[in-house]
Amino acid sequence: MNKYENILQEAQGLRQMIVNLRRDFHEYPELSFKEFQTAKKVERFLKELGIETEMLANGSGVRGLLRGKKKGRTIALRADMDALPIEEERNVPFKSQNSGAMHACGHDCHTAMLLGAAAILEKRREELQGNVVFIFQPAEEIGEGAKKMVDEGVLEGVNSIFGLHITSSFDSGTFGYRTGPLLAAGDFFEVVINGKGAHGGMPHLSIDPIAIAASSILTIQTIISREIDPLESAVISICKISTRGEAYNVIPDSVTFGGTIRYHNIKLAKYLPDRISEILGGIVPGMRGSYKFELFRKFPATINDEAMTTFASNVAEEAFGKEKVFCMNPRMGSEDFSYYLQKIPGTFIFLGAKNEEKGIVYPQHHPMFDIDEDALPLGAAMHSAIAVEYLAHPGWPDD
Repeated sequence: MNKYENILQEAQGLRQMIVNLRRDFHEYPELSFKEFQTAKKVERFLKELGIETEMLANGSGVRGLLRGKKKGRTIALRADMDALPIEEERNVPFKSQNSGAMHACGHDCHTAMLLGAAAILEKRREELQGNVVFIFQPAEEIGEGAKKMVDEGVLEGVNSIFGLHITSSFDSGTFGYRTGPLLAAGDFFEVVINGKGAHGGMPHLSIDPIAIAASSILTIQTIISREIDPLESAVISICKISTRGEAYNVIPDSVTFGGTIRYHNIKLAKYLPDRISEILGGIVPGMRGSYKFELFRKFPATINDEAMTTFASNVAEEAFGKEKVFCMNPRMGSEDFSYYLQKIPGTFIFLGAKNEEKGIVYPQHHPMFDIDEDALPLGAAMHSAIAVEYLAHPGWPDD
């Protein structure tokens, strides 16, 4: 018999509640560090369960504490709550009512699933040998929420942490895990090229910043293709470019472009931006322009602890079946869950929510993104099983 059968049954029994929570959060999305109403709903739900609460991040984050009857260690379970600045294009009864904001990454699901887990675990308070901390954090999408929560003491007294992210890349009800580097560091950069404007018919009177930017961008792309080992995971993507001018016959005096740098190997954290700066330092003055280069560190790489990942994958296999659990490839996306992993051991895994038969196929960050809601109780069950199993072994992983 599946040792987590009771948890699975309870989670399915709470399915409609979890779905209703998800839809409510989806209908009223809030952007990063503005999750005030979402946080109040979370706080109210936890208080009704008798779980201690503390508001963090100026009221946009919540820390819940469930004290088990027996003394022991403490595990944290985390959900993020912020939406994206996207206009939703789906026509559903719970379509976003907040113009310019949409839960297009699944954070509404994360919040609902963790509240479902809180309801399941609260009923086991008498059995728990230790405590469970519920982290509902703001501002994951801009890479600042987890760090702020950590700075405000959300991990105080916590021994390990577990995080779960829903994804449209995997079939509904499947779980992907990986030991070590899972998600890439995500840095951003901006370059301003200054030249000299002139009439488009008299380019000899200009120092053309568009030509300088074009040469710079093309050369920057060769860093990955010609300087980095093909077996190394690294990306430089130029994602925006703009000028001060909009006329067809005027060469502008300035061009701004920016993008993202992604990598798993910490050694590339310095090498990649240094090479961008060196390329700019050669091309731009050589074409008579000047430039400014700024780097913004946002997301460290998400590095899963080996012992915690093995533990979590074993729990998933026991609960849902080995055929539903697999070792996934690393991804070049980023997550600020990495800030927690810099402080304490933990792991971050993915829960599939794609369902082609239901037409649920759009990727995250798409205005048509959706999830198979049948996955929601599975996420609540996974959170719950991890906490129960972790606290049931006081010496783990050493025993």
